[in-house]
Amino acid sequence: MPLAIISGTHWGDEGKGKIVDYISQKANIVIRAQGGSNAGHTVVVEGKKYVFHLIPSGILHSGIKCILGDGMVIDPADLLQEIQFLRDNGWEESLQRLLISEKAHLVMPYHRLFDQLQETFRQSSRIGTTGRGIGPAYEDKVARWGIRTVDLLNLDTFKEKLQLVLNYKNIILEKVFQKPPLSFKSIYEQFEKYSEQLKPYIVNTLPIIHDALASHQNLIVEGAQGTMLDLDHGTYPYVTSSHPIAAGSLLGASLGPLSHIQSVGICKAYTSRVGEGPFPTECLDHIGETLRERGGEYGSTTGRPRRCGWLDGVVLKYAARINALTSLVITKLDVLGGFSKIQFCTHYRMGNRISWELPNHSFDWNTAQPVYQELEGWESDISKIQFYNDLPRATRDYIEFIEDFIEIPVAILSVGQDRSSTIVRKEIF
Repeated sequence: MPLAIISGTHWGDEGKGKIVDYISQKANIVIRAQGGSNAGHTVVVEGKKYVFHLIPSGILHSGIKCILGDGMVIDPADLLQEIQFLRDNGWEESLQRLLISEKAHLVMPYHRLFDQLQETFRQSSRIGTTGRGIGPAYEDKVARWGIRTVDLLNLDTFKEKLQLVLNYKNIILEKVFQKPPLSFKSIYEQFEKYSEQLKPYIVNTLPIIHDALASHQNLIVEGAQGTMLDLDHGTYPYVTSSHPIAAGSLLGASLGPLSHIQSVGICKAYTSRVGEGPFPTECLDHIGETLRERGGEYGSTTGRPRRCGWLDGVVLKYAARINALTSLVITKLDVLGGFSKIQFCTHYRMGNRISWELPNHSFDWNTAQPVYQELEGWESDISKIQFYNDLPRATRDYIEFIEDFIEIPVAILSVGQDRSSTIVRKEIF
């Protein structure tokens, strides 16, 4: 079946945007499964940088339908900004290929407010959210307070739902946080305008997706964030509010447990994460700073500097299991050029114990110390190399060591930002 699911193997920011854009050259539909504008991906085409937070990466290829899926939470203001960005940059045609699932939920103004208030309330135990209202939007979805994009198609329904939920939210704002109530009139008028602007894109995407599968078209489902930020399987509570793993992508794209799926993991040549939470291989010295500067490790959504360290093989092997990975893509391989030695974490030491498995208890995460396998580095710049066998022997040894460690083939290597800076060992489609 021509279906590929793209998942991040660590804490997000693995370079999924570029890889989805690259693979999309042979796709018919790209579906974003979950998350909201708390995620961001950068695509560089012929030296020009495009940053998106909601619209799938494949939008920069003609003829490809791009779907904002059921599992997403969408802030209309952010989405309309991206739509205008496409118009301003000569991609007006792409908007005819943009579709929004009727089942996707809306991020409302009170969600952003509650996100900030909740983080302040946590004080030293803050999660480190983006403040974009994503967690509270998913919270409302689960609590059945959520408002969906389909509600924008009938403003009478939207009005009823907004009035009910705002009555509830205002009580919390006033009684718990001692904040003034939000104005129903102001929010309604704002979303009345959004309704007119977004109506052309909001459709029932289920038959579109399943008709495409039935006719053997190539589909890509991209998840936002990464495995270690999954609500169930990540470093809880320092996680996102949805399911970035492959199974979550199926759910967020109106798909069931289909067979013959290609589950593609995206892994950086080193590891990074944004926000609070455990990170055993984090380098707090010049190595971490070098990786950050060479890799441009600053959040595309918030601009926050990312924490950086050596590649964590324990996390990678865990992600391979959780996502049932069939192949791996390694990105930002060029960033490691210039290191004489490269470290790869094979297991953890926790007190007197050795563990090859991820801990679940916060105490164990706090005591986990990485145990490294040292490999030879390479001094040369590999960003212009087009073929695998032309890479330095040490670079190939590093790739093949990773393959042997997780017992999964490395299909694609990214050696630079641009779409063309890609080495393919095995085609996805």
